Amino acid sequence: MSGNVTRRRLIAGGIATAAGASGLAGAIHLAGRYGLIPPDHGGILGIGKTLTYASQRLLTSGQSLAREFTRAQISRVAPTNGLPPATDDYRRWMTNGFDGWRLNVDGLVERPMSFSLDDLKRMPDETRITLHACEEGWSYIAEWTGVRLAHVLQVVGTRPEARYVVFMPYENESNGVSRVLWNSVDMMDALHPQTQLAYGMNGEALPPGYGAPLRLRLARHLGYKNTKYLYRISVIDDIDAAYDLRRRGPWWGGI
Repeated sequence: MSGNVTRRRLIAGGIATAAGASGLAGAIHLAGRYGLIPPDHGGILGIGKTLTYASQRLLTSGQSLAREFTRAQISRVAPTNGLPPATDDYRRWMTNGFDGWRLNVDGLVERPMSFSLDDLKRMPDETRITLHACEEGWSYIAEWTGVRLAHVLQVVGTRPEARYVVFMPYENESNGVSRVLWNSVDMMDALHPQTQLAYGMNGEALPPGYGAPLRLRLARHLGYKNTKYLYRISVIDDIDAAYDLRRRGPWWGGI
């Protein structure tokens, strides 16, 4: 066992011991000492969120892989929720194959850039067959094709102080309510080998109902973390100071 793994397990054991022996306050203090406090740590539920997030990071080093499947296991039915964005720009792009659409990447990067769909398709592509698990209780297995988020971040050059990556979608309607369902992950999840910017699904172009032209795919997270209809990615150092944390589930959202 490597020294780094042993050290992580010792810290995780210390957090668990603190939670059991000296109380939750001691465990939270220890998690904070090692930078393992999630942005939504406030309130009564925040204690559990912190312990869950810290334990996952320490025990798996954040790089454990989600199960992948074969094409024979792809689901025949893939449920979805919400409607595609109703903005004029999105409707126009949907009718012309998203000609003119751009993904803007900015924030704490050395080279802010804007990519067309063709630009992204010219990057090294990967196809992964993974489970999409919704917090509402349904799930399906699908094949996703796209570029690793880590590659895009390498192209723009993230700065050393970067801590989070925020994903901005177009406004869309879910359960009869129009809203912008932005989301974010920490750098460890952003750089994970199974984190994709997907433009293809089951061998075809990504359909509008599933997030066309580009969506985030986080194989180790619940469905609400897999942001659809992307148009902007921003690299930041402090979510609390920059964005509203209200959403339909915990910030981490890991499975």
